[in-house]
This record gives sequence, C-alpha cells and structure tokens, in this order.
Amino acid sequence: LAAARPFRTEVSTMIHATLKQLSQQLASKQISAVELAGEYLNRIEALNPALNAFITVDRDKTLAIAAHADARRAAGEAGLLTGVPVAHKDIFCQQGWKTSCGSKMLDSFISPYDAHVIEQCDAAGLVTLGRANMDEFAMGSSNENSYYGAVKNPWDLNAIPGGSSGGSAAAVAARLAPVATATDTGGSIRQPASHCGVTGLKPTYGVVSRFGMVAYASSLDQGGMMAQTAEDCALMLNVMAGFDARDSTSLEREREDYSRDLAQPLAGLRVGLPREYFAEGLAADVGRIIDNAVGELKKLGAEVVDISLPNTQLSIPAYYVIAPAEASANLSRFDGVRYGHRASEYKDLAEMYEKSRAEGFGSEVKRRIMVGTYVLSHGYYDAYYLKAQKIRRLIANDFSAAFAGCDVILGPVAPTAAFNLGEKSGDPVQMYLSDIYTLSVNLAGLPAMSVPAGFSDNGRPVGLQIIGNYFSEAKMLNVAHQFQQLPIVEGGKLNILVGDQEKVIRVTRAHMEED
Repeated sequence: LAAARPFRTEVSTMIHATLKQLSQQLASKQISAVELAGEYLNRIEALNPALNAFITVDRDKTLAIAAHADARRAAGEAGLLTGVPVAHKDIFCQQGWKTSCGSKMLDSFISPYDAHVIEQCDAAGLVTLGRANMDEFAMGSSNENSYYGAVKNPWDLNAIPGGSSGGSAAAVAARLAPVATATDTGGSIRQPASHCGVTGLKPTYGVVSRFGMVAYASSLDQGGMMAQTAEDCALMLNVMAGFDARDSTSLEREREDYSRDLAQPLAGLRVGLPREYFAEGLAADVGRIIDNAVGELKKLGAEVVDISLPNTQLSIPAYYVIAPAEASANLSRFDGVRYGHRASEYKDLAEMYEKSRAEGFGSEVKRRIMVGTYVLSHGYYDAYYLKAQKIRRLIANDFSAAFAGCDVILGPVAPTAAFNLGEKSGDPVQMYLSDIYTLSVNLAGLPAMSVPAGFSDNGRPVGLQIIGNYFSEAKMLNVAHQFQQLPIVEGGKLNILVGDQEKVIRVTRAHMEED
C-alpha cells in the first residue's frame, strides 16, 4: 500500500489468490494452513497499525486453528475451504474471543459461545485471523464510531472505508484476509465494499441465521460477507446459509449451491434502472461509472428496462424511525449488571445504570437510543413508528412491482465515492443521507450486493449495486461474476512495496494482479 509507508512487507502472490485458488494450493500441499495463516498474520502485523482494520488478533489461537485444519486435510476430512483464513466482524459472538461490537460497553466481554455463522465457518474448516473493527453496535456509515478508533481506507488513508463493516472491507481490500464476515442493517456490507473496492453480498433476510450476532435492529440485520470476487462470495454463502432453529427469523429452506449459475450467459437478462437512483444528488463521476457498467452488461446481452421505485426518498425517514426503535429495545440489556461495562462509582442502582450506560455507549449509539425511545413512547408510537412501518410496506410493494418487469435492479451504492475522515462526523443528517440507495433493500428484506465498477475522479473505488428479488442470490452472483470476467474499463493503479522494490499492481474488476 503506497499510503502505508514506511511499512515494508513482502507481498506474496498468494495474498491475491481467490478462495478457490487457495483451496487448490492447500489441497495440492503447495502450502499448509499454518504457513498460509502465518503469511496473513505477518501482513496484519505490518499494515494494521496504519489501517486499524482489526480489533483483536491472537497469533497463537490462529495458528492452533490452522494446525487443526492441516490435521483435517491429512485425515481426508477436509472441505473445499478447510484451512482458508477468514476475518470475523466483531459483532459475531465467538467462544473464547473478545466480542466488543466496537464498543467500550463490551470491551471486556469474552463470548462463552459461538454464533451460528461462526459454527458454520468452523465446521467448514475456515481459520480465524482475528476480529474486524466496526462502527459501535453497527451504527454508522463511515466506521468512525468505533471505540477503538476509525478504520482507514486502504486506497487512501485520509478516506473513510464505509461502515459499519469497515474493518472487514479494509481487511479484504488490503489483503489482510482473503474473505471476511460482515453484517448489513441499512447498507453496512454494500457501502464499505463499494468504498474499498471489494465484492460484498447481503443475502435475503433470514437466509443467514442471526443467532449470536449482537442485535442492532432485529428486523433489518442480516449477516453476509466480503471477498475479492463474486465466486468467493458464492462459496462463502454456501458455508454461512442454512436454517437455525435458535433464530425465530431463520428461514427453513432446502439448501442450494449459490455458485451453480456463475457461468451462465447473460443474454436475455432484464436489468432494471430505477429513475430515482439517477436523479439529483448522484455525483457525476459515480453516475458515469454506473452508466459504463450498464453498458458493459448490455454488450453481454442484457436488456435495460426503465423502472420506478417512487418511495425511495421515504426510505431514510422510515429507516431512521424503525432502526432506532428496535435498537432502543435491543440495547436495554446492556446495563452494567450481568456483563459489560459497569461504572466504578455510584450511590444506588439507578445511578449505576445511568453512569454505566453513559460511560459505555458512544455518542451515535446514545443518539439512536434516544430517538428510538422517543418514537416508541406513549403518544408518538402511532405518529412515527406505526407510520414508518406502513411506509416500509409501500417500499416493499415498489420492489414487487419493479421485479414484475426485470430480473435484477442496478444502480449506485452511494451518492459519492468515499469521503474524507471527519468530513461528515459533525453533521449526522448528512451522514444518514449517504444511505439513500441502500436502506430500502433492508426495509424490504431483499438480497443485494456491491461489485467494484471503477474509480472516481479522485481515484477512490466505486461499486455497482445489484439488487435481486427474494432468494435470487444465485442470479445476482451470476450477473456479478460475468461482469467481473470483463477487462476493467477505467481506473486504477495501486502502488505497493514488494520487499524493497516498488511495483505497480493492476486493479481489475475482480482482484489485483501484478501488471
């Protein structure tokens, strides 16, 4: 990373490998899981001080997990991804690891159990590299709200990486991990994936269990992943998806192979372009990149259909009523009594609650708790919360009508490329407006993803958003994969240090390769 000087670390071609390539190298014994984990751990040690992508890294634990993966391969018990490293967003409970949710409130919390996502990854033999930084309790669009400090964008250390899964995005973009788990409540996978130039997927609500995923807004939260390519995301979704009886919102469906349609041609694909996504507010350079991406898909045989999502503008007020309301209920459990931060001095129980929560929560979390408590209070429930839920239904109806005439919907992920650190931190409303193209997907419970599409005028990555109908992840991944097979149209050279020699890395739609 040019911006990471004076760090000098050897860059192996291995760190640019996809999950399938890493699997092949492990299966052919070109490298062991212990050696592979060591490569990434060394890179984390060198670059994480500049990026702040990880909250917790434990070399001994990681190497022990990797050794177990090697033993599974030696015994013939390996799966496709056994021995492949993964970074976990610090919102998934993981037994024996600190699970902080980026908050002082949980700074001392060591989880006594595993989230369903962690269980699935462990069963597949993935090797935990560490716990990725995030906005506190997943509340934020810039990853500046973490108790452990802001995450930096690997493309420009002056830029935000996007939030709340900014640590996961930065880790994959900087090749500190080949894949990372993440969560999306209002765009928290797609925005950081777009801003950091990686591929990120949010599945249909209920496809990935929320058991052990610390709740922000229960009707909106959904686990997903970030990786270099759509194929990588498909392989990870094969691991993470599945019914879990411990989660009442988990959907009991027949298991499917999400990579099954990757090679299908796009001839006849109907692509919907919502006119509301290309109106005032979209930066000219971002609009140009999305137009170019649509043009590339048309060359592959896709047909463009003009559609309308008329209630898009209402998604921001509806979301910022519903999500804080649910957060105010979910975060009431953090009171300093059973676990988490407790104030050191207090006169009585009431003061202990007040001081513990005042000290443990950051300003954005407090802001959303206050808003949520207000809209749920007597006399305001009907005026705000109930009305927001009615708008939510209208938004879902908009998508249902749109999908009657198209197979997928395309558009930008955010109005602009990544903005500078601190640029919007003093104006929460401006920060919230950057969610305009992502919130409605969560309100409707639809699947969506971000795919690297090009570079803004200031050289920062921009993602193409692909939105699918319910349970159409395989179709979305097919579109993304075919798009990623094309040579890149515009942008991007990234200078990194290879030993003592500076080399230039060519950035493709899918991943970085030596020029």
